[in-house]
Amino acid sequence: MTPPADALDPCELSPAILPGASFGILGGGQLGRMTAMAAKQLGYRVVVLTPERHSPAGQVCDREIVADYQDPQALEHFAREVSVVTVEFENIPAESLRELAQQVPVHPSANVLAVCQHRLREKTFLQEAGFAVTPFAPLGSIVDLQRALDSVGFPAVLKTAGFGYDGKGQAKINNLNEARAAYDAFSQTYGGQAIVEAFVPFRREISVIGARSAQGAFAAYGPVENVHRHHILETSLVTPDSHLDPLAQQAIEMTRQVMQALDVVGLLCVEFFETATGELLINELAPRPHNSGHYSLDACATSQFEQLVRAVCGLPLGSPQVHQTALMVNLLGDSWQQEQPPDWAYLLSHPNLHLHLYGKAQARAGRKMGHFTLLSQTGPTELWEQWRQLLPVLRPAVAVPLSNG
Repeated sequence: MTPPADALDPCELSPAILPGASFGILGGGQLGRMTAMAAKQLGYRVVVLTPERHSPAGQVCDREIVADYQDPQALEHFAREVSVVTVEFENIPAESLRELAQQVPVHPSANVLAVCQHRLREKTFLQEAGFAVTPFAPLGSIVDLQRALDSVGFPAVLKTAGFGYDGKGQAKINNLNEARAAYDAFSQTYGGQAIVEAFVPFRREISVIGARSAQGAFAAYGPVENVHRHHILETSLVTPDSHLDPLAQQAIEMTRQVMQALDVVGLLCVEFFETATGELLINELAPRPHNSGHYSLDACATSQFEQLVRAVCGLPLGSPQVHQTALMVNLLGDSWQQEQPPDWAYLLSHPNLHLHLYGKAQARAGRKMGHFTLLSQTGPTELWEQWRQLLPVLRPAVAVPLSNG
């Protein structure tokens, strides 16, 4: 457990890494791209290490090092070129961060990644630290399946311990036969270690993105209400007053406590289930920018990406204040037909729509190609109606969620 913010001694902290220095990012995806753009806007030189040449982040940075994350020579070269390192996704080997940390500041730390990239370690950490989580049981082999299911009951959700995202590596199960089939399928792709969680009939899913500096300063985005479709985030809604009610304040405070317990420097997204009785259960953690925070590019004084740069460089945190109601909509490869993209001109004819594309050449079903954010001074009802009007452009049409208020 780290000491509270007011107990940190500023004299023991490293000096701020100021604009003009080189900012390092592990990972070349869209989160790295938007982080690189924020760092460049603040005046940093940006270096990205990624296995993918001409990656979304590589397209906008000063230097793209193409290498495996575990390549010792590439890591050494990368460390020599930058003044600080952050990550754009959590499935980077924690050992690589430990090697880099011997030469350059790395935020979040390898220990944070080691917890958050493994569902069983994450859930165990949260439970032992006293946070409310969904009931779960570890699963080391198919022999453990009956015992684990007896512990959590049906229906349940079987998840791989590592390397799952956007619904990959997880399945809802209603009986033992479904559980065995899902475990066999996951074992071939992800290995045998898994986790079984009780299925939560939640009222809604919300997320809070916290920012924490090495000095202990804290700021929070949200809570944001999220709607998923086929396990992939489809929309995120936030209003200027979403942080004011007691449940929102509880979610923000839980996020602050989790960040302190894990000693996170940078960003941490905490995803919650709100149950029918108004209880908050932590579902997952993500120690980096998060899809549900993309609205901040257009609706906040400081975006989550700029906030990450500020936090890891030791600069003062910016304001996360939302100035308008915002609805973020993911653009998936499903909206491309016969390799033809949606009608960008039509989308951009809407004056309150802000389009962000990620520079990905090939569209595939379920692949995040970009997003757009709709802004309104009047509230959510106007935004849901505008989205309905845009659906014909998102080919094939995207169903409007029933929980749109």
